[in-house]
Amino acid sequence: MSTLSRTDTQAAPSRSWPVLLVVVCAQMLIWLDTSILNVAVTTLADPDDGLGATPAELEWVASSYTLVFAGALFAGGALADRFGPRTTLLAGLALFGAASAAGAFAPDADWLIVARAFMGAGSALLMPATLSVIVQSTPEEKRTRAIAIWSSSSGLGVAVGPVAGGALLSHFWWGSVFLANVPIVALCLAGVMAVVPSLKGPGRRVLDLPGLALSVLGLGGVVYGIIELGSGATWYGAHVLLPLVVGGALLTVFVAGQRRSPTPSLDLRLFRQPGFTAGSVVLLISFMALAAHLYYAAFYLQGPRGLSPAEAGTVMIAAAIGIVLGSQASPTMSRLLSARWTIAAGILATAATYAAYLWFDGRTPIAVVAALLWVQGFGMGLVGTPVTAVMMRGVPPQLTGAGSAVNSVTRQVGGTLGVAMAGSILSAVYRDRMADASLPTNAQGLSPDTAAQARTSPESARALADSLRLPELAAAADRAFLDAMYSATFWTAVLAFAGFVVAVIGLNKREKDGSGD
Repeated sequence: MSTLSRTDTQAAPSRSWPVLLVVVCAQMLIWLDTSILNVAVTTLADPDDGLGATPAELEWVASSYTLVFAGALFAGGALADRFGPRTTLLAGLALFGAASAAGAFAPDADWLIVARAFMGAGSALLMPATLSVIVQSTPEEKRTRAIAIWSSSSGLGVAVGPVAGGALLSHFWWGSVFLANVPIVALCLAGVMAVVPSLKGPGRRVLDLPGLALSVLGLGGVVYGIIELGSGATWYGAHVLLPLVVGGALLTVFVAGQRRSPTPSLDLRLFRQPGFTAGSVVLLISFMALAAHLYYAAFYLQGPRGLSPAEAGTVMIAAAIGIVLGSQASPTMSRLLSARWTIAAGILATAATYAAYLWFDGRTPIAVVAALLWVQGFGMGLVGTPVTAVMMRGVPPQLTGAGSAVNSVTRQVGGTLGVAMAGSILSAVYRDRMADASLPTNAQGLSPDTAAQARTSPESARALADSLRLPELAAAADRAFLDAMYSATFWTAVLAFAGFVVAVIGLNKREKDGSGD
């Protein structure tokens, strides 16, 4: 019998589903906010309708959130184990809501970047607590199904976010996409206080404050270096190499200290559990490839395909529906094929969809794009639930917060790596192609300084093309972007195929009890 089967279920079975509903709504906030931001980036870059954010500022609007989120996740898991997931969940929701309101009224991009960082801190408290609540409050025979529903929250957030974001941007100012979080937070707070019980492991953990500080600083340094690399900085530059080295050194000290600490923030015994280490690697690679793909897919839909934010959001519903259906189908498929082959099949499906973008151009039918997004979402749905179930099955009840934090850290660090990879490739290849392109200059309407601006990003080039009525400039930017996307999607597909190999080799133990309904 697994260790988790001995968890004291403190929520009565009759209350487990209301608890699950509230927790899933809270978890969905993270994905809702991320997917809304994907369709809002072009508006934020607009000097008239948005903040006139530069490409570097746009990347930091997304990355400041991820930096704090990933850096503080171990701390969030430890706090959930120490004070109980209900208390941590309430604190995370309150911080997330306050930061969302502050971001909605940001006067400039710098203010929004800071607000997004505080939103990341709220999410770092929120995400480990939601999974910990599910693991502790759900009867064992229903746990895998509950985790499947929890995983589906990403699909719901991805589905609602782009549509809601597109509708809000069509009728209100850009800040409405962040202000929309506030009423949802209020409802979640009321739900948590009403139905989520106080859940604690056997005994109150003593916080390892030095370990928590090292984990936050170490992860923060590594993620900062990754973000800077994605913004186009050279790998050997001080802004990349120094934080990577310092962050890596701090994490090394952190891990060494955890081995000796009587109350570790990250109990390294977690990685002795069957499937925990391999599952972590699979999640890291899968979310790295997914984040890279979504990064350039959003620009593709609103760039060469010319869709509005609302239209792009509608197309992306296909991926969300696929995630929800794949998550719900994964327990049954795990019983039939084993968790190992269900996960491998899901990764292989996503890899095929990434590779398909090598044949996309400005005339690719939207129906084809939507169909591939559905397959991609279904594949990710097959991956997330069984991997999480395999990882959490052997985690001791007093360490569910720490185990949940590892699960969350791999997703967030993977996403950061993916955006950094895609951002670096897109920026480098786009600038290279635009440098070789023949742009109209001087008497034809484009000064040398303006031509240099057009080479910074496709969005800048299209904005200049519209204002100066130079359609050939927009066409050149689209061609350069497509070449950049082909390079990015090639490496994304290679990465996903590597994840398939890891799943087949690393998850080689048939998990007969991991697909319970």
